[in-house]
Amino acid sequence: MIGWREHGSKPGSGGANSEVASRINQRERLKELAMQTIDLSKDPYFMKNHLGTFECKLCLTLHPNEGNYLAHTQGKRHQDNLARRAARERKEGAGGITVASGTATKSKPSLRITPKIGQPQTHFSKHKDPQTGQLSVLFVVAYPEIADAVVPRYRFMSAFEQKIEQPDRNWQYILFAAEPYQTIAFKVPNKEIERSVADENGRSLFWTHWDKERKLFYLNITFKKFRDDFGSALAPSTDGDDMEM
Repeated sequence: MIGWREHGSKPGSGGANSEVASRINQRERLKELAMQTIDLSKDPYFMKNHLGTFECKLCLTLHPNEGNYLAHTQGKRHQDNLARRAARERKEGAGGITVASGTATKSKPSLRITPKIGQPQTHFSKHKDPQTGQLSVLFVVAYPEIADAVVPRYRFMSAFEQKIEQPDRNWQYILFAAEPYQTIAFKVPNKEIERSVADENGRSLFWTHWDKERKLFYLNITFKKFRDDFGSALAPSTDGDDMEM
């Protein structure tokens, strides 16, 4: 019969520790060691919340104090999550993704910078339909030194989108761009433009054409209503190179 003294224990040493008690003691020793050697300010997963408790951002766990958090970092759950995170970082790093402080961000491709050679030559002509009174404008932009395989582009820009002139809701801009030339802009009335209507001869009132042989880009627009104060606004506006296409 085993008395008050547990079997296997020495006289005067008390009873043998149970397995649960051994694990608790080991956990306490690891916590004390971690508090002496680990700087929590450098732990990317350690966070103090607004309630005064602490969180592990890796495992999404709550802890009442720093010691409890440090004990958690020595446990199996935290160590397994660290291993999984390291494996994922290695895999993502091979695919062009960098990971820092627990946040993954895609690396940006390097931008190609093409030296500009100045503004292209431009010409425009205005035409008024004798029957409808609509005003159409034909823009011609010459790109004799255009880069190979490049097709000129254009787009409309509102007065409030550009940052060169004081915004005026009565005007809009048409931008033309083609490497290696600087982007240019024409300032035109902010009126609705016919885009899908054809004239009596079946010709479209809005069209573009790129003449590869002569290196000329054409854009024809037709306003729905004629405006008398079109005036000299149909000249290249301020340098459009600062305006985005």
